[in-house]
Amino acid sequence: MNRVIALIVAAGKGERAGSGVPKQFRKLAGKTVVAHAYDRLAAHPAIDGVLVVGDEEPLRAALGDRPLLGIAPGGATRRLSVGAGLDAIEALGGTGIVLIHDAARPFVPPAVIDRLLAALETSPGAVPALPVADTLAQHGALLGDVVDRDALVRVQTPQAFRFDDIMTSHRAWTADREPTDDAQMARAAGYEVTLVAGDPMLEKITRPEDFAMAEARYGQRSFRTGTGFDVHRLVEGEKLWLGGVPIPHAKGLAGHSDADVALHALTDAILGAIAEGDIGTHFPPGDPQWRGVPSSRFVEHAAALVEQHGGRIEHVDLTIICEAPKIGPYRDAMRARIAELLRLAPGRISVKATTTERLGFTGRGEGIAAQAAATISLYEDFR
Repeated sequence: MNRVIALIVAAGKGERAGSGVPKQFRKLAGKTVVAHAYDRLAAHPAIDGVLVVGDEEPLRAALGDRPLLGIAPGGATRRLSVGAGLDAIEALGGTGIVLIHDAARPFVPPAVIDRLLAALETSPGAVPALPVADTLAQHGALLGDVVDRDALVRVQTPQAFRFDDIMTSHRAWTADREPTDDAQMARAAGYEVTLVAGDPMLEKITRPEDFAMAEARYGQRSFRTGTGFDVHRLVEGEKLWLGGVPIPHAKGLAGHSDADVALHALTDAILGAIAEGDIGTHFPPGDPQWRGVPSSRFVEHAAALVEQHGGRIEHVDLTIICEAPKIGPYRDAMRARIAELLRLAPGRISVKATTTERLGFTGRGEGIAAQAAATISLYEDFR
């Protein structure tokens, strides 16, 4: 019962955020909003597990293979959704402390979690809060009286509670009105809730313009470049694939998969840009499951890893080195195919060809070489 469990509430429709997609499932700085919230909480050394409340299918898609204690179905209100999550934690054996967090606040600073847990040493509940800086006034058809802002704070999440106390608070709440947060329920049940310093990074995403502001808070993009190089022999009896396009030729390339030397070099370039090893690391040449498979699989895998890192492929440049066949007639088809695989505009794909003036193995027509460069952008994570 010394465990600390984070409970992420991701069951809302998020209609005010626009786009027709619930805001927790929209992409922000390369990842879904709920994935950002999960990653910040799960990375904290004091948190032992994460449980999420919401629709299972979109949550699985949004979170990928991130480990979860479970997914509890959401309710018609936030109170019912949180209650479902608490019941799910209780069914797992309970916990000592629970941090209840809204998925719409994706960036959780570790220092806020530290302050919340420290406050629970002497209090049954704790919430992060910020002072109110703007002038506040009552309103109607006309501007009303100013409200004293010195006596007000802006309450954020995650909100931390001793598990048994917040369970009692939820069960004691009458259903004739809906609370705006769990601290309100704890106070109604007679529990003291301590305020700790919040953080501007915890601003809630509510409207379409909030996404641009959140990306600005998240950080600046940095650019990285990876390179790749590959060689395959030309042999009789094989089909020739270059840049994802079949090319009529007297010989084809020998090697594992379809031996598309251009896509192999491109895969290595993308992997290099995110420091994820090389093509042999992910697709060992001795593994029979990759024999004869399209090299497009490798490119798509590398592109998916970039996305998982919160990155974006900005541009790729591919050079094919051979005496024959002539690449020019197939250049546009290659660009179109690579653009399709990377989900980029063809204008971000460069395909060139050169010879070695009949020098070396490529000059003698014994093989084809390819080199590639890939430029990606990554958000520099805040600390």
